[in-house]
Amino acid sequence: MGFALGARSRANLKGVHPDLIAVVEEAIKLTEVDFTVTEGLRSKERQAALVKAGASRTLNSRHLTGHAVDVAALVEGQVRWDWPLYGRIAAAFKAAAKKRGVALTWGGDWTKLRDGPHFELDRRAYP
Repeated sequence: MGFALGARSRANLKGVHPDLIAVVEEAIKLTEVDFTVTEGLRSKERQAALVKAGASRTLNSRHLTGHAVDVAALVEGQVRWDWPLYGRIAAAFKAAAKKRGVALTWGGDWTKLRDGPHFELDRRAYP
């Protein structure tokens, strides 16, 4: 292990809720699979473009308030989208959230439109 967040990941965490940033920072230390933060806070325009492109189904994304991040698995420095990698990253995020006492939801646990790269602060604890 021994991964660290890169400059791109840190830049993509600007505007993200501090509790979620703390989880990301802890998860990178715990993960068996390296990852990069691809997106955090989004503008309404960016979200609308993602909906129009079919990459999102909601205009009410947690990204709009800095309560969500998306990550990409890195294997030998290359982005990979293989589903099993995201379960392993999610295990690190869940352990980090538990350690930090942060209520976290993983998009891979959703029953509709599962989203393996997506992590967000639980709406019940972070409305």
